[in-house]
Amino acid sequence: MLDIKWIRENPAALDAALKKRGAEAQSSGLVALDEARRSHVGMVQALQERRNAASKEIGKAMASKDQAAADALKAEVAKLKDELQAGEAKERELDEELKLALSVLPNIPLDEVPVGADEADNVEVRKVGEKPDLGFEPKEHFELGEALGMMDFERAAKMAGARFTILSGPLARLERALGQFMLDLHTGEHGCTEVNPPLLVNDAAAYGTDKLPKFGEELFRTTDGRWLIPTAEVPLTYMAAGEILAEDELPKRYTAQTACFRSEAGSAGRDTRGMLRQHQFSKVELVSVTTPETSLEEHEWMTASAEAVLTRLGLHFRTVVLCTGDMGFGARKTYDIEVWLPGQKAYREISSCSVCGDFQARRMNARCRKAGDKATRFVHTLNGSGVAVGRALIAIMENYQNADGSITVPEALRFYMGGLSKIEKTA
Repeated sequence: MLDIKWIRENPAALDAALKKRGAEAQSSGLVALDEARRSHVGMVQALQERRNAASKEIGKAMASKDQAAADALKAEVAKLKDELQAGEAKERELDEELKLALSVLPNIPLDEVPVGADEADNVEVRKVGEKPDLGFEPKEHFELGEALGMMDFERAAKMAGARFTILSGPLARLERALGQFMLDLHTGEHGCTEVNPPLLVNDAAAYGTDKLPKFGEELFRTTDGRWLIPTAEVPLTYMAAGEILAEDELPKRYTAQTACFRSEAGSAGRDTRGMLRQHQFSKVELVSVTTPETSLEEHEWMTASAEAVLTRLGLHFRTVVLCTGDMGFGARKTYDIEVWLPGQKAYREISSCSVCGDFQARRMNARCRKAGDKATRFVHTLNGSGVAVGRALIAIMENYQNADGSITVPEALRFYMGGLSKIEKTA
């Protein structure tokens, strides 16, 4: 959420930032709404002050035995009470109206973010590794998985509908191995604290991490009003809600592997084959909570940590910085890491690492304080995939496939696979 004070003082800057994102100007409406709210708050305060003064005057009138004046003041206080109740109700309405208007505004891109309309305008930062030369026409992951008898879309659809998958045998173990490998890397070498968070969150947590109200249709909701998490970013980031953290203890770095749930609203017809776009998938998440001064440095660290996963697995990838039109709602800057998939002959996103500034912190009142200071300030939050486990499985299958349809297990995963070096169809 953006600071309304900043918007009042920088209306042109807000509109310019929204234009970069392909959105319409909003400053005039927001400033007018804020002025109406502030004017009404002033009126309510004046009523409160007059009621307090009149209440004191009643005592003076009673002491001087001026019953007529006392009765008139009592009638005025009663009227002021009714006016205050109505005024306070109206104030709550105006507060909520402004809060809602601010809650659907996207974050302000950093100046260094390239301006563009969509993914075609993203800028490549680096490439790591080389595209594999398999020596044969590669297959896509779903062709390999079905031929192995370890990836079943038909049975999954019978029990849950489209965009679900059943993995079995060594392929199921490979997915588990990938998650364990990533968690061990992030906790053992990258200094993250592993967390096992709830998969269900309330409105406050979903709102605080900018998923509500704008993205409600993209989430699954339970009958008791909770939300299935779209990513562990939500519970990991919300751990800081309402807290005042000591700045000398920052950054806080968390990682978690969870199931994630997304309705994929608006994605009809996209990636309908295979596991690329599922309603339920596994992901290892990275979240950092840090100070404003260190958040950009932390962004580079987080991106490097995600890239390290792919490097250890021997996968070719590229890292791009997203343009303003392709960047997520809550981000100020985002790096996407795109892994090469030989079967698709394309790069596909496997991690997205974003720095959000104080955008989420304002929503959830997450602050920090220097030692010895009384003043607090909002923390900065970051989130990224470290990485999407299902997409990493796809990348392993397509990059390590053999001509006979078997899949070589990367060296980094063999310990987690009980020494298994190849996944192949059994009789």
